[in-house]
Amino acid sequence: MTTQTAPLTQAPAREGSGAMFDDIARRYDLLNRIISLGLDQSWRRKTVAALGIQPGQRVLDLATGTADLALRVARQIESVRVVGLDPSGNMLQVGQRKVAADALAERVTLVRGDAQALPFSDDSFDHVCMAFGIRNVPDRACALREMARITRAGGRIAILELAEPRGGALSGLARLHVHHVVPWIGSLLSGSREYRYLQRSIAAFPPATEFCATLEASGLRMLRCEPLTLGVATLYVATPRKPEGDSDVAERP
Repeated sequence: MTTQTAPLTQAPAREGSGAMFDDIARRYDLLNRIISLGLDQSWRRKTVAALGIQPGQRVLDLATGTADLALRVARQIESVRVVGLDPSGNMLQVGQRKVAADALAERVTLVRGDAQALPFSDDSFDHVCMAFGIRNVPDRACALREMARITRAGGRIAILELAEPRGGALSGLARLHVHHVVPWIGSLLSGSREYRYLQRSIAAFPPATEFCATLEASGLRMLRCEPLTLGVATLYVATPRKPEGDSDVAERP
């Protein structure tokens, strides 16, 4: 199967679009580490582990950005092949440099594309992962249906997404961080206002129960929904509803 990178055309800077992330690509990794207090790395490790990837399998990383998750998959699992897809050309350029620095170009391929219209044939990947990207997709149900379409029966789809804590003794502190600290640090370090969008998009993302229902309605069967670190992130694990994929059973967090 051959994948092609779409031409790098100028797109309107819609909030959450590839064009918006083009503007913060160079400092995106640093901002993520500082804003998440370094927890984003441990969340990614959990995401990779949830997929149950075997050596030699093929994995798609959607909203790959600077390829952090794609590279983690390639480092952790021997001979796995990873395709990372993202709408931001500048983010992919940063990711490509990281792929080259890790000497993983033979196993990690980065392409530009849209999660709502994946340029891959049915059942072409063993697993799919997506970190901090589903909330930026205008038609989330469409993207989820695409994930189900290109994932082989019995494969897993792991989606890691930020959330606004809605309960618990420390939820107020966590919301303070999301509403005020995140946009302030982001604006200070990036010299732009894009990270105020981050706070708004987190607040607007549906509760876990509602998003799980969207997953179920989009051709997926939920296996696991796990809140992480006071509920500031959630890991969703599902499998496509295909005849041979019905052997998995729901997992406990």
